[in-house]
Amino acid sequence: MSETVSLIRSNKLSDAAEYAYASTAPADSRMIFLAGSCPLNVDGSTAGVGDYAAQAAKCIENMKTALSEAGADLTNVVSTRVLVASSRQEDLVTAWEVVRDAFGEHDVPSTLLGVTVLGYDDQLVEVEGIAAIRD
Repeated sequence: MSETVSLIRSNKLSDAAEYAYASTAPADSRMIFLAGSCPLNVDGSTAGVGDYAAQAAKCIENMKTALSEAGADLTNVVSTRVLVASSRQEDLVTAWEVVRDAFGEHDVPSTLLGVTVLGYDDQLVEVEGIAAIRD
């Protein structure tokens, strides 16, 4: 677990959620605002065309790279937003399960949204995040 990010749970809220309901980072931490992580290969092509799970995994892989460049990793993430281009709940859940599993015990607060369309050709998933580190 991160020494910077504190995850907050409540016994007054549903335990059906698979993540903490809130998180905090100390005032002296450096915030990292990540662009939406897309399922793009280095050459700009879309990975996992037609496959929600494969695209979610590529988003997490790319997010890890961006975090590493900023001196952080997934345990420094304060919150996420998972965008899935589908109106079918099962597609959202498929993408969500990949993201949830990638974070493991660092179950940061997250919002899962079904959207109409995303920005790249054949893109089905995008994962946004905010992280915090202490230098």
